[in-house]
Amino acid sequence: MRISEVAGEVGTTTRTIRYYEEIGLLPSSDDREHGAHRTYDEADVERLREVLQLKELLGVSLDELKTLVEAEDARAALRAEWEAGDPDEGRRRVILDEALGHLERQLELLRSRRAAIEALEAELVARRRRVHKRIRELG
Repeated sequence: MRISEVAGEVGTTTRTIRYYEEIGLLPSSDDREHGAHRTYDEADVERLREVLQLKELLGVSLDELKTLVEAEDARAALRAEWEAGDPDEGRRRVILDEALGHLERQLELLRSRRAAIEALEAELVARRRRVHKRIRELG
């Protein structure tokens, strides 16, 4: 698929796709000739959908989004290594420890987002109480 088709299918712009490639959120096609059109396969489209869903759902910055995506990619590579061969017990331990570290980073980012949302919610609830109180005072 060409970039305009992908953009239309996932509901974003070609500029966003190019920028996400530039900052490493999406793989770039380094093997294409200069000036040639980049083509995308289903895996690229699915990756873009996942990135856009994370951004929308969590409301994270691009740096935070990149941290989440990189951790997920690293875990996928570790999972593939685990499943592909028969790593010895020492390597299995390293794989599990690394996977755990990536999960901890992802959870830390999600928890900080949740804490920020909860703080905002608490502030809005307090404001609503003050407004209700003033309404009652007016009679």
